[in-house]
Amino acid sequence: MTVEGINETAVTAWLAERIPGLKPPLTFSLIAGGHSNLTYRCSDAAGASYVLRRPPLGHVLESAHDMGREHRIVSALQGSAVPVAPTHGLCEDPEVNGAPFYVMGFVDGLVAHDADTAGKLSEAQRHSLGEDVIDVLARLHGIDPDAVGLGELGRKEAYLARQIKRWNRQWEATKTHEIPEMEETARRLEDRMPEQIGATIVHGDYRLGNMIVGPAADDPDRGVIRAVLDWELCTLGDPLADVGYLLNSWTQPGEAADDLAPTAAGGFPDRDALCARYEAATGRDLSGIDYYRAFSHWRLAAIGQGVYKRYLVGAMGENRDMDLDAYKNSVHERARAALDLLGG
Repeated sequence: MTVEGINETAVTAWLAERIPGLKPPLTFSLIAGGHSNLTYRCSDAAGASYVLRRPPLGHVLESAHDMGREHRIVSALQGSAVPVAPTHGLCEDPEVNGAPFYVMGFVDGLVAHDADTAGKLSEAQRHSLGEDVIDVLARLHGIDPDAVGLGELGRKEAYLARQIKRWNRQWEATKTHEIPEMEETARRLEDRMPEQIGATIVHGDYRLGNMIVGPAADDPDRGVIRAVLDWELCTLGDPLADVGYLLNSWTQPGEAADDLAPTAAGGFPDRDALCARYEAATGRDLSGIDYYRAFSHWRLAAIGQGVYKRYLVGAMGENRDMDLDAYKNSVHERARAALDLLGG
């Protein structure tokens, strides 16, 4: 069966030139789609598997979905203290598959998108996995971007100022109705902006749903990250933005009535424990982390509004199978959460 987004003949030929021992024919299946880059599993006749990443079908926003950039980041982190999938090559010729793509090795394990999936790990595995999540983030923030060839990935200074300007512009361009909390949060974020101390690699979307996890090879009772995924938003800047983003996704059991977050399964360290562990590992002060949590909620509200407007005007084509009112309300909820963290 033909898989949308994959030119099977051309992609197979391209892979065969770059992966020794590849055994065609290949089978392709979509692992993850949506508003982000598309991820496919490619399996050969001998059972070996690989992962192909390409931009979404149709309209691609300016500077988004840059395959070369994402491939460069994952390749630069090979052999580092941050676990990533091995890379096998980048194709920038759209004649092969209609858009650029890159290929990685397939890393076996769970992607804990929700509490049900996280619940497949034992309580001991969940607790140690939570510690590994913050340890890996601390190690990422300890990598010298220049030393791994990523020193030119982005501007190192004024990260928050640039981000607030960018997402203010996005909000104004996609606003379909008034949300006073968005403007008030933006004003407070600008007024209370902390000084950036140093610049690191910032993942930009660091959460359990963007990791392959499982038991450690040397200790089945210990849960670990096997690979960090989805580096498309990665840049250089203030590392505390990653911490604030992670904490917002790190809800505790019972915190929300309908919470489907992986940590709602229970057994994970709480936010205070994560913060203490990060401070001990990095020496960074997290006493003002609520600012970064507010920034993260506000940024996601601006991103969500952009998606909402695209669906509203039909720009997503046949994929308009979502509850628009629920999505609209989620933008409001993010904006309110951001303002609450800044003092209401």
